[in-house]
Amino acid sequence: MALPKPQPKQVLTVEQYLAMERASEERHVFLDGEVFAMAGESGEHGDITVNMVISFGNQLKGGPCRARTKDTKVCSGPILTAGETSRGLFSYPDIVVICDEPQYHDNFRDVILNPKVIIEALSASTEAFDRGEKFTRYQTWNPTLTDYLLVSQDKPQIEHFTRQADGSWNYRLTTGLEATVEIASIKCKLKLAEVYERVAFSP
Repeated sequence: MALPKPQPKQVLTVEQYLAMERASEERHVFLDGEVFAMAGESGEHGDITVNMVISFGNQLKGGPCRARTKDTKVCSGPILTAGETSRGLFSYPDIVVICDEPQYHDNFRDVILNPKVIIEALSASTEAFDRGEKFTRYQTWNPTLTDYLLVSQDKPQIEHFTRQADGSWNYRLTTGLEATVEIASIKCKLKLAEVYERVAFSP
């Protein structure tokens, strides 16, 4: 999901951000008090995301896990004290899988605290953030997260990070339309041929 440009410089508290976001028709990322407007997606990005949602939805039926798409916020940050009002990350993953009962930030039930799997479809404007600060926050503040996947939109390629028992992360690169990515923690598989259905790659 795109993270193009910050709004005019201002520092908001978490409460101010959530009040603004819940009244807005647009989506915004919150990072330590700064608010960033979300840009639109490319056709390839949209096709890839929908293809994965269909795949997860079919595989997760009848089980303890569910997939939600890009309008679901995830909180990655500490429990704030009285003197800390602006720390944390509120983001909109392209796909988030939640297992067991969702845990919410507050009674509005629109911010998830217990993601199990997060998938981001990469774009030029967000790749550095998805690989860097965002993933760092996910690792630090979302202990329920076991898998993080970065999906390229310009070639058939998925990068899969898996949390190990000691807290370290394992990395696996999968390429080619004949390949399959297995997400053992939720008993799902992503066939790259299905992920990239209708996507035409440039020469």
